[in-house]
Amino acid sequence: QVQLVESGGGSVQAGGSLRLSCAASGRTLSNDRMGWFRQAPGKEREFVAAIDWSSAGRTYIDSVKGRFTISRDNAKNTAYLQMNSLKPEDTAVYYCAVQTWLATWYNYWGQGTQVTVSS
Repeated sequence: QVQLVESGGGSVQAGGSLRLSCAASGRTLSNDRMGWFRQAPGKEREFVAAIDWSSAGRTYIDSVKGRFTISRDNAKNTAYLQMNSLKPEDTAVYYCAVQTWLATWYNYWGQGTQVTVSS
């Protein structure tokens, strides 16, 4: 089992920055993909960014490219999402997730952290 705990959410004005962290526990992650998702009020949860074990492979949705950066520290079993130039439309609950080796989709999820961006 893997437990995920997000932190770093909060309220900022448009143009500001936040850094989200996702600490994993329960076992050491290896060959596992880590991702960030978000869900805004009244909308479905959407993929934001993902990173593979080696950090060589990173993917983003188009709306955050050039503003958000996903990274991970395998020694700390932690993933990060650096969010710059935040916009009101980035307001959502952000979730960390892990897709373990051989899983077909993300099979572990955190409880989420709120990000609110005011104009």
